Amino acid sequence: MGFREQLQDHLKCLQRTGDLEAAVQQAARMMTAAIVGGKKILACGNGGSAADAQHFAAEIVGRFQHERPALPAIALTTDTSVITALANDYGYEHIFARQLEALGSAGDILVGISTSGNSANVIRAATVAGRIGMKTILLLGGDGGALAKRADLAIVVPSRSSFRIQEGHIFILHYWAGEIEAAAGDPAPE
Repeated sequence: MGFREQLQDHLKCLQRTGDLEAAVQQAARMMTAAIVGGKKILACGNGGSAADAQHFAAEIVGRFQHERPALPAIALTTDTSVITALANDYGYEHIFARQLEALGSAGDILVGISTSGNSANVIRAATVAGRIGMKTILLLGGDGGALAKRADLAIVVPSRSSFRIQEGHIFILHYWAGEIEAAAGDPAPE
């Protein structure tokens, strides 16, 4: 597929993603309420979705568009010592769940990202998050997979192509970062 065809396919996917507006806005409100209430966002995913989780946490802790105080977000994909120890001792499917047991609290938000909706480690994380009393917002693709049933709010980008789903996910994550920053990020002191 040539450049123009790829661009048209990308634009069609983003256009269909527009149908998710109400759920995307609801998720932004949930995360903002958690942050304003003294809670945090914990994000996870595998591969490109791990990179997206890290990117999102960086936008929340650092800044997105405006200078403001840091806001609490953690990517569960960044500590290689923890990840490899957990994978070795418990199995790869436990790498996020175990971290949630240590770092998550009732009222926190789990943002789980999976293009297939069937990532075993994100499924376990969603289960533990529910047990702890966290809210789960899951960014998925395809038909939502097994994760769609485990979410407080599932947002399923309408595509079967992993890279198109990831393009939709990063658009949504950037939207959320802007909404959280606007609502929860008081201007930084001069």
